[in-house]
Amino acid sequence: MSDKLTVGVVFGGRSQEHEVSIRSAESVIGALDATKYNIVPIGITKEGEWLVGSDDNKFSIPPEEFLKDIDVMFPLLHGTYGEDGAVQGLFEMLNVPYVGAGVTGSAVGMDKAVFKNVMEAQGLPVLPYALLVRSEWNADNETALDQLEAVLEYPMFVKPANLGSSVGISKCSERIDLFDGIQAAAKYDRRIVVEQAVKNVREFEIAVLGNDVLETSVVGELRPSREFYDYEAKYVTDDTELLIPAKLDARQVKKVRDLALAAYKAIDGAGMGRVDFLLDVDTGTFYINEINTIPGFTSISMYPKLWEATHTPYSELLDRLIALALERHEEKAALQH
Repeated sequence: MSDKLTVGVVFGGRSQEHEVSIRSAESVIGALDATKYNIVPIGITKEGEWLVGSDDNKFSIPPEEFLKDIDVMFPLLHGTYGEDGAVQGLFEMLNVPYVGAGVTGSAVGMDKAVFKNVMEAQGLPVLPYALLVRSEWNADNETALDQLEAVLEYPMFVKPANLGSSVGISKCSERIDLFDGIQAAAKYDRRIVVEQAVKNVREFEIAVLGNDVLETSVVGELRPSREFYDYEAKYVTDDTELLIPAKLDARQVKKVRDLALAAYKAIDGAGMGRVDFLLDVDTGTFYINEINTIPGFTSISMYPKLWEATHTPYSELLDRLIALALERHEEKAALQH
């Protein structure tokens, strides 16, 4: 009888980030140690059908049938239905260990408006923003634009509240841009976040690892070659300059780490998380931009790169994430229900 753990790597999904998820899964499957794990690829189509098996032996099967044979799930479902607590709720109901944040941490980390509310409640710095509901926009977009211009200054960023990888995000420098940006974001979500942009900005990311006992990586800096760090820059062109470690002084590094840990704890993060920051160069103020609870694991993704620079190779990082998933599941199993 094999003493290897059976790891289900789930990817794809009903999300605009379907293709990125596949690339993350390819990288993870290639790096998992086959002497330690039986690896089961589990793809979800854009229509929501679950496919289990290798490329030459795929078959459709409901998740409750095959999950009973899985020791731990490794979800790499970026975005809607995968990073927002939906699939985590399924795993909880079926009592299957899984890598990453739970339902609450996933949902709060995914929803940009709720995330900002939680950060503000904890006294953590976020940029000024406004929340717009699509029905209000459709009813009277001119009034909505007037109200946004009354509380925020150009340039502004417009974002769907629940989507990742910079999908549906626009930078707006005038009213017509703002109109177009909201129209674009409204295709993806009924709730739209409009956020004040930083005019003179530097972008940083730091990786967090752990459940209750937490570790942080070195800090990395992103220098996009385009207007901002968009989908193409993250996953397609590989033309963003990555500085790892970032050129920050010791005081700034400590500030980023302290804020990252505070934000991670505030959403009840678990397993892993990448915390993104914006630095206003003119004022020296760091703002928490977001937490990504299922960060990219492609060959050019920052989360594994940050840990590699912190002396944790890719395959070792995956081992630790799986161990953390099992640890958290064991802890929950000891609770009374």
